[in-house]
Amino acid sequence: QVQLVESGGGLVQAGGSPRLSCAASGFTLDNFAIGWFRQAPGKEREGVTCTSSGDGYTYYADSVKGRFTISRDNAKNTLYLQMNSVKAEDSGLYYCARGEIAALTGEHYYDYWGQGTQVTAAS
Repeated sequence: QVQLVESGGGLVQAGGSPRLSCAASGFTLDNFAIGWFRQAPGKEREGVTCTSSGDGYTYYADSVKGRFTISRDNAKNTLYLQMNSVKAEDSGLYYCARGEIAALTGEHYYDYWGQGTQVTAAS
């Protein structure tokens, strides 16, 4: 059974550096594209970052480029999102998702999603 479970969210101060985790089970994470998405209240869900299988290609939304880093720990079958210099506008429900290809847009490329973890950045 494929599962993705996010953790690591919470209330953080603006400028802080939280790290989100996404524990994968039921499949080998490194064999798939994987992405982080977020949704703020009243807004559509948007792609934050994604990476292809085997870490071949990595993409970042312009709004987070230079501040966020996506990585995998294949031994733990876990995906991470290191968030640095967090801003109030980074607040939202963060999801990880397994994909056919790495794409920041086009959620139809992603077949399994976690339940999300809330990040609230207080200014």
